[in-house]
Amino acid sequence: MFENLQEKLQRAFKTLRGEAVLNEENIDEALKQIRLALLEADVNFKVVKDLIDRIRAKAVGQQVMTALSPGEQVIKIVRDELVETLGKDTAKLKFASQPPTVVLMAGLQGSGKTTTSGKLANWLKNGGHRPLLVSVDVYRPAAREQLKVVAQAIKANLYEGQVGESNTATVERLAKEARREAIISGCDVLIVDTAGRLHIDDQLMEEMQSLKRMLSPQEILFVADSMTGQDAVKSADEFHKKLMLTGVILTKMDGDARGGAALSIRQVTGQPIKFIGVGEKYDALEPFHPDRIVSRILGMGDILSLIEKAESQIDKKKAQELATKALTGGGFSLEDFRDQLRQVRKMGSLQSIIGMLPSIGAFSGMQKAADKVDEKQINRVEAIINSMTGYERDHHEVINGSRRKRIARGSGTSVQEVNNLLRQYAQMKKMFKQMGKPSFARRMAGMKLPGM
Repeated sequence: MFENLQEKLQRAFKTLRGEAVLNEENIDEALKQIRLALLEADVNFKVVKDLIDRIRAKAVGQQVMTALSPGEQVIKIVRDELVETLGKDTAKLKFASQPPTVVLMAGLQGSGKTTTSGKLANWLKNGGHRPLLVSVDVYRPAAREQLKVVAQAIKANLYEGQVGESNTATVERLAKEARREAIISGCDVLIVDTAGRLHIDDQLMEEMQSLKRMLSPQEILFVADSMTGQDAVKSADEFHKKLMLTGVILTKMDGDARGGAALSIRQVTGQPIKFIGVGEKYDALEPFHPDRIVSRILGMGDILSLIEKAESQIDKKKAQELATKALTGGGFSLEDFRDQLRQVRKMGSLQSIIGMLPSIGAFSGMQKAADKVDEKQINRVEAIINSMTGYERDHHEVINGSRRKRIARGSGTSVQEVNNLLRQYAQMKKMFKQMGKPSFARRMAGMKLPGM
């Protein structure tokens, strides 16, 4: 996410390193590169112009804080202005005082609206709500079938209803029936997946306006494909003019999108981004935190989101048991190692986890290695451990040559891969034993970190 923009901005900030003061000359050079970086990231040119003007006004003639270098001062100003552009606070969903809360999902065909409806339902479920899904897309039978599959996968309530001969009448009837069903079944949120088009037309807008009048939704969320860049921004703006959107959900933010839609859509429409889709799985939907996204853009990482993800996915009891075993001399088995791999995988891909770490300082090497991460290698490691007997997992030292050949055949890997895993595991086990010794703790306590 935002890798290209992040790299170009870092380059712009480097031009200010070593400068003693901020003046128009060095600021102009940095701003020129920042402007170019934003435009290449497909940010709306009006948004870029306003942003650069605000940064220049604050940077030129600014007294440099004693705790910051001129370069750091500009980074701080850029950070503050980017947060302002994205909307400062995290925008939350509005809920009706009298359930059900109605959420109308809008967007063009192919933006990921149906899948996102399911992801939102899953997110609400995890938050203690009881959502009901309904598709009023009577033009594409596949859309209604897709929502049914999604609802079954996340174990969410779905209202199917019957499709009649008149499309317009059926859309209105399905919406009314679904709302009634939500009340009867005790569902507190109704998510309405609407029809999409390849482009905006009068029929689509009339149908959306009719649904809005009939359902009085608390939220009208526009689902935009971030990969389409400024086209997504234009579509969001047109939908907003006709429907008065309450928010935006950006999909495919885990891809190679340049990030321009995220930085433009709030400024152009005036409506906040409420969620971002960061993967294909149904739990890959995150609330949009402007300050955290800006930290990622500037290479500062997103440690808060990483902690939240870890807290929600990792079994704390198991993690504590492993730490105790590993550090008290008892060591940890290959069984424990496999369990921890599974725990980490619940948090998402290793690339996405590494992407939340800062790309500067001690973590810069990890960021560069992120693109080289082979997710399939984790599958192979797990397959190797699965091919061992329970005794072998607890006593790796008994795994001789013939056992290694058997494990390699059973896991579909090579003997060399089995050897590599056992060697790395032995090194890790030895390292943990060292960390558990009192002498190690004393050495660490006496160490001074660079810069202290």
